[in-house]
Amino acid sequence: MKTICFALATLLAVNCGSTQVSESAKKESPVLPSSEESFTNAERMGEMMNYLASNDLKGRDTGSEGIAMAANYIENYFKSYGLSPYFESYRDTLSNFNKPAYNIVGIVEGNDPELKDEFILIGAHYDHIGIIKPENGDYIANGANDNASGTTSVLEMARYFGTQKTNKRSLIFALFSAEEKGLLGSKHLAKKLKEQGLNLYTMLNFEMTGVPLQGKDYYVYITGYDMSNLAEVSNRYAGETLVGFLPTAKEFNLYQRSDNYPFHEEFGVPSHTFCTFDFTNFNHYHKVGDEADLMDFEHMATLVNKTIPVIEGIANAPLQEIKLNE
Repeated sequence: MKTICFALATLLAVNCGSTQVSESAKKESPVLPSSEESFTNAERMGEMMNYLASNDLKGRDTGSEGIAMAANYIENYFKSYGLSPYFESYRDTLSNFNKPAYNIVGIVEGNDPELKDEFILIGAHYDHIGIIKPENGDYIANGANDNASGTTSVLEMARYFGTQKTNKRSLIFALFSAEEKGLLGSKHLAKKLKEQGLNLYTMLNFEMTGVPLQGKDYYVYITGYDMSNLAEVSNRYAGETLVGFLPTAKEFNLYQRSDNYPFHEEFGVPSHTFCTFDFTNFNHYHKVGDEADLMDFEHMATLVNKTIPVIEGIANAPLQEIKLNE
């Protein structure tokens, strides 16, 4: 997530010195759905996370060898899932960054002859901050929660729709580079798609979803909660209170601090970020401690399994249900 140090200084002060997710957080993690309801599982999520947040990728700094490895990894999964490249290839080269950098963009075309001309974009950033000041000899900011977690979640959603082809509207899956440099990847792609006249319905972004919320009566929050009726629509398709309102997200204006925002600016359509980081449940933002072994893979799998019916419902509704509030 784009730098929000002022927020962290305020809200993480009470947690200084903690080096791992609390045992109570692990015990209170939601239980996976039954096998009949599950698409993905903790083992699969963990396998992908352990690669994307490994030391081999050296923190996935934009323009680095490590992020190039991550791009290859994502691209190969898109191919294996049956996604078509959105452009001539999966790689969308950034025009606003000096070193070679790429968004990875694939599409699952809708199966309805009319609705397929309406597009839903599902995204997450796959870059992080790379090599930083050492702590106890560790200098790699692995970026597990930020944002290998969102990347893995989007990859699993891409696998579902790429293999099942249940969507009437077309789904674009985009993994952004250079978010940590100022949302450069999403700014580049939003501008490019707008210039090409894309008929974008909504943008759904996934950011820092690696550990569960605690003490909430909802599973995930969205930024810009009161800007549209996305939460209401999502909860109806989920059949439960999946999406809620986090006051802190509004207080610190998180709506403008992740990759949803450039699409809101360019297209003026409902564009939101789904997140489970609330400033109290994870203490390693932009630190070397953001490691895969602190992630709750069961929670991550559950979130994907609960979100797939929401995306499916939004993609298949006869009319566009998500509306900006006046």
